[in-house]
Amino acid sequence: MSAVWRTLQHYVLWPARRWRRGPEARSLCRNPRFASFLAQNNRRALDTDFHDAVLRGRRWVRRALVALLAAAGAWIALESARALTVF
Repeated sequence: MSAVWRTLQHYVLWPARRWRRGPEARSLCRNPRFASFLAQNNRRALDTDFHDAVLRGRRWVRRALVALLAAAGAWIALESARALTVF
């Protein structure tokens, strides 16, 4: 069981950390050291709400595309079934 768990961690859980995905992912704008550096150097404040809105929009578009592909696949299957009933 231990070898299975290690393999699962290596192939499934590790890429999520390597590609900065998952619950522990933090963008550069949310890094406290980076934010304090910008504040000390008189940079304008970062609009993290806009960044979060962009991420939500991308997530919505991705889900819409998946739903569209699923609907297209179902339509193709339905039309294929209708065509096969003719023969």
